[in-house]
Amino acid sequence: MKVAVSIPDAVFEAAERLAERRRCSRSSLYAEALEGLLAREDSEQVTARLDALYSDEPSEVSPEFLELQRQALSDPW
Repeated sequence: MKVAVSIPDAVFEAAERLAERRRCSRSSLYAEALEGLLAREDSEQVTARLDALYSDEPSEVSPEFLELQRQALSDPW
């Protein structure tokens, strides 16, 4: 799909140099940049939802689990 967007001159020039260094088209560079932004945004939303879901859960490790871990780590096999 073709779209027209306005970006600051400095960003455009930097993107042009990067596309040239990477030997790729401006379109593929912009598409890759947008895909990365969208992936990060999606990841941040997932993290925020998980944080909200577990915000009421205690974050301490139980003494029983700590003891089992200590035993497992001290066992020479």
